[in-house]
Parts: sequence; C-alpha cells; structure tokens
Amino acid sequence: MLAAKSDLHRFFKDQNILVTGGTGSIGEKIVASLLPYKPKRILVFSRDDSKHYLMKQKYRNEPHLHFHLGDIRSWQSVEYITRDVDCVFHAAALKQVPICEDNPFEAVKTNIIGSENLIEACILNGVKTVVNISTDKAINPLNTMGATKFISEKLFRQANQKLNNMHTRFCSVRFGNVLGSRGSVIPIFLEQARNGQPLTVTDENMSRFVMTIEEAAQLTLKAAYYCRRGETFILRMNAFHIRHL
Repeated sequence: MLAAKSDLHRFFKDQNILVTGGTGSIGEKIVASLLPYKPKRILVFSRDDSKHYLMKQKYRNEPHLHFHLGDIRSWQSVEYITRDVDCVFHAAALKQVPICEDNPFEAVKTNIIGSENLIEACILNGVKTVVNISTDKAINPLNTMGATKFISEKLFRQANQKLNNMHTRFCSVRFGNVLGSRGSVIPIFLEQARNGQPLTVTDENMSRFVMTIEEAAQLTLKAAYYCRRGETFILRMNAFHIRHL
C-alpha cells in the first residue's frame, strides 16, 4: 500500500477514533501507531479491567487517550461508545483456536453477535469508517474460530448494503499469524523451551503465513485510509514450515 505518513496524518488528524479490544496486543499496537497522527481522541474499549489499568499507567501522559470498560456483546455499551466517533478499528474477538473449540457459543456471542452489535451501532451513530480485523483462518474454515470470523467478514461486507446505512463504510483486514502477539506460537515455544518442556507441534510440515505486530497495525491503519466499501485488505506475507521455526 502506497499511503505515505503525511497522507495518514491528514486522514487521522482531529478524528475521534475507537479501538475495540484496545487493550489486547493488536489493539494496543494500533493505539500506539495512531498517536503520532494526532487524533482528537482515541477511545480504548475492552472488558479486561487488569489490562485497562496497566495500559492506563503506560500511557498516563497521553491526554487524548480515554479508556472505557465494556463488552462488545452488550448493545448498550457498544451503542454508547460509538457516539461522536469518526473511525472504528474492531479488534475485539475470541481468537484462541482451542478455547473457541471448547466454547463454540461463546465464540459466536463475541465474534458474530458482538460484530453485529458494532455494525448496527456504527450505522445508527453515523460513524464514517469501520475496519474489521479478521484472520486467514476465515478462508475455508476448519475450526470454530475460523468459522465465526468467516461469518464476521460476511457481516461487515454486507453492512455496506444495509438499507439504513447512508454514511458508514465497512471493510476488513485479514491477518496471518502475528509474531509475538499474545497467545501466538513463538512466545509459547519459548516458554516451553525455558521450562524444559516438549514443544507442542501438531505437524512439523504445517506452514503458516506470518507478519509482525507492526506490519499488522500499519495494514489496519492503511485499510481505513483506502476503504471505500466492502474491501478485504491482505498483506503479502512470508510463510514457513513449523519445523524451520
């Protein structure tokens, strides 16, 4: 993507921006990447009070950063937090594959129903741009997490055609495996190695597309800049076999 920093600065300057799941590893990186562009206000929305506390301490000298405790599953919370917002980055999700397999309806409530709550609230409150963060596991999904993100992508694409949507543009970005994000494989392998445990490799011939957290955040910001309606933005990523890792 060819957007320069000056383009992004003009786009985000003086905007009110909401980041759902903003205390997670991806959400926090999006927040940090937005700060140099001088938005009027960044709202960090998340249901994890401990992460809220830690992140507020880390960014205590950022007067334009505001924190709101709430759950994407709650219509009232989502409708309230999207008022007077220009741009939304939707990073709130259940993303751990084994946990979603064990709790499939919980994944549905967050990744599907929570997404629909956000869509309806953004249309109601006249948000201009909404970027949904998805995953390559949404392609021909074989597990619950991938299936819920597959449906979520469909919801965000179809939202552009809703009869009551006069002003809001929706798009998605599709991540590969984000290196170093919370719960990703490299920190797990490192912890297992430090403790003398065997590495939990399902199949050494398995391959994965990978990206850094910085690449993921920049892709997301540029998607907001380029969004017209209904696109899915994908970074050209490197891939490797687990045995090489």
